[in-house]
Amino acid sequence: MRIVVAGGTGTVGRHTVEAVRAAGHDAVVLSRSRGVDLVTGEGLGHALAGADAVIDVTSIETRKASEAIEFFTAATGNLAAAAADAGVGHFVLLSIVGIDRMPYDYYAGKIAQEKVVEASRVPWTTLRATQFHEFAAQMFRRAKLGPLHMAPKARTQPVAARKVGSRLAALAAAPPQGRARDLAGPREEQLADMVRAYARREGYRGWVPTLNVPGPQMAGMRAGLGLPGPDAELGRQSFAEWLAAD
Repeated sequence: MRIVVAGGTGTVGRHTVEAVRAAGHDAVVLSRSRGVDLVTGEGLGHALAGADAVIDVTSIETRKASEAIEFFTAATGNLAAAAADAGVGHFVLLSIVGIDRMPYDYYAGKIAQEKVVEASRVPWTTLRATQFHEFAAQMFRRAKLGPLHMAPKARTQPVAARKVGSRLAALAAAPPQGRARDLAGPREEQLADMVRAYARREGYRGWVPTLNVPGPQMAGMRAGLGLPGPDAELGRQSFAEWLAAD
């Protein structure tokens, strides 16, 4: 199969590309360096020629709902339209567990993205996953007050990005199924503990105080609204195991 991966150089995208190729398929990575701009649609027609499936793992760094909605509506809208025009038979989207319970900030954009895919002319599958183990490193870098690193308080059940990439590759090679089973890690974790563990692993010995990050999205995560349901598929690698192996 020829499988196109949008966002194939990102945290989960690179693992998706590896999994697609490990399964014996041809992986095509969409990027601006290769003449493809998802927001404008430039280069999409050529890139999607002959593709059997598309995997969308695109993302944007923003906390504003308006920016997230604008980006995902444009980028995924153009990708889905071009996929339909090219005769692609399957569109696979990576989304996030709990976005319908926390339809704010970045998650508002993900809800808009899901609706774009569901309304497209291409048969689709959407996989919602929980936060990745790599989320701890992202929070360590972003949650800062001057030189002080903060540990945001939130309940999460993180999963390895490699597991998510493997699942997306398998879904793309299978028939479309609409909403797939949610994917999560093996156990619930406290994000603040994850951030501090990551900081220690990186050799940081400073104080990392716990912080309640303002905003409805993080408030929802503190309340456990981003945790998976009982029917979710669970990965095997815990955060501690991932941290030790990474």
